[in-house]
This record gives sequence, structure tokens and C-alpha cells, in this order.
Amino acid sequence: MRKAVVFLGGGRITGALAAGLRLAGYAKPIVVFDRHPEKLRELQREPRVNVARDLMSAVARAEMLIVAVRPASVAELLDEVAACGAAVPRLCVSLAAGIPLRKLRSRIGPPARWVRAMPSPVCRIGRGLTALSFDRSMSKAERLLVRRFFEQVGRVLEIPERQFDAFTATYSSSHGYHALATLAKAAQKAGLDRVTALTAAAHALSDGVSYWRESGQELSDLLHEAITPGGIAAATMTAMDKSGYARVVAKGLDAGIQQARKNAKR
Repeated sequence: MRKAVVFLGGGRITGALAAGLRLAGYAKPIVVFDRHPEKLRELQREPRVNVARDLMSAVARAEMLIVAVRPASVAELLDEVAACGAAVPRLCVSLAAGIPLRKLRSRIGPPARWVRAMPSPVCRIGRGLTALSFDRSMSKAERLLVRRFFEQVGRVLEIPERQFDAFTATYSSSHGYHALATLAKAAQKAGLDRVTALTAAAHALSDGVSYWRESGQELSDLLHEAITPGGIAAATMTAMDKSGYARVVAKGLDAGIQQARKNAKR
């Protein structure tokens, strides 16, 4: 039986990773198990994605086991995986936000070795960002295997686990979507039609950030260049700051971090 990367959970992030891996030319088989058939229909359209008939057969095929279910479902699922006994692989990856390594180890311990991964849904188009935090017992070869797997769908960062909750609250593409929707809505109220408002707002957010990344310039220098004293941008940014923009963003991140900590108590 050929070993494979096995996903437990066929939701959106599994679908995004499968699509990104296909785009990258990933040649190895991918196995997915999920109790809900409707989640698997879309995945079955992806080449090299095989649907496992049950949990035992899925775990038995795993070279790398990726837990891709909601945090509330992790404990129950891992207890079921542990019951598979000798079939449990050494290399286990959790995508569950907020669930720390110590909780994962308490459900499935040695010889299984754990890594937490937080991939962005943007990995669907090969431009994702994934944070990794490894169990200390994981070998260099295993770390490299995990890193190279996620590098196929975008950039990879290795960070200490203590930073994971803050990273999760910060890196989400929802920030961009939320900012785009909010800026475009304000622009419409100011007189732009919907299409023009979205086009202008998308340029401000996406193209501006792309220029910063590609130019290699300091963000402070670009801000200084863009905000001419007495100009429209200066008036706009000053009003936003005075209205509490920085405070609102900080409160949002704090709420996300607190939710991750609630997940850790499950």
C-alpha cells in the first residue's frame, strides 16, 4: 500500500491546499477522510485526491497525517485516531487554531511527533503563507519534509509556538477582504459607483502592498512619500488615526488571540 499525505477533514482549507498542490505539480497521492460526503464531492474533482472509506484505512495510509477539523472536534477525532493503534504515523500535523502541542501530545503521544501549521486559504493559488511550530522531538529530516510540503503552496515561516495565536489573528486574508469591503463602501457613500469603488480600494490595498514587497523599501519611507503634507492622503490618514484606527485594529487582534486561547481549553 503506497503511503500518502492524509487529511482528516475535507473542509475549505483542505480544498485550498489540494488545489494549490495541484497547481504546483504535486505528484504524490492525497487521501482525505471526512464523515460528511458533501464535503468530499468538490475534492474528488481534484486529480490525485482519493477518498478514504473509513478512518482506519485513512490512518493506515498516512506518511504524514494532517488534522484539518475545527478546534472543537480535535479531541474526539484524536481519541479515535489513537484507537487505530500501530497504524498511527510518526509525523502528525495539526491545522487547528489555538490547540497547543501539549494538548495534541496528550491525545496521541510518542512515537507520533507533532507540528502545528497555519496555512492561508490563499495557498489555493500558490501564494499562501504558512506558519510552522515543531515539537522538539521532531528530527531535522521530518522538519524539512513538512517545510517542503507547505513551500509548494507559498512562503513558510517557522515561529515559536508562543507566537502562534498572535500570528493566526494577524495573517488572515480576512483583514484584506474586510478592509476592501469597508473602504469600497465608504467610497460609494462618497459618490463612486460600486465597480469604481472596488477597483480603487483594491488598488490602494493590493497594489500598494505589492509595491512595498517588491521594492524592498522601508514602509516608513513609502508612507512619507505617499502622504504629502497638506495633501488629500495626509488629511485622510490623519482623520482615520484620530478616529481610533490603530485602537480598533489592536482590539480586533486581541479578540482573535482570546478566541484562540479559548480553543486551547477545549
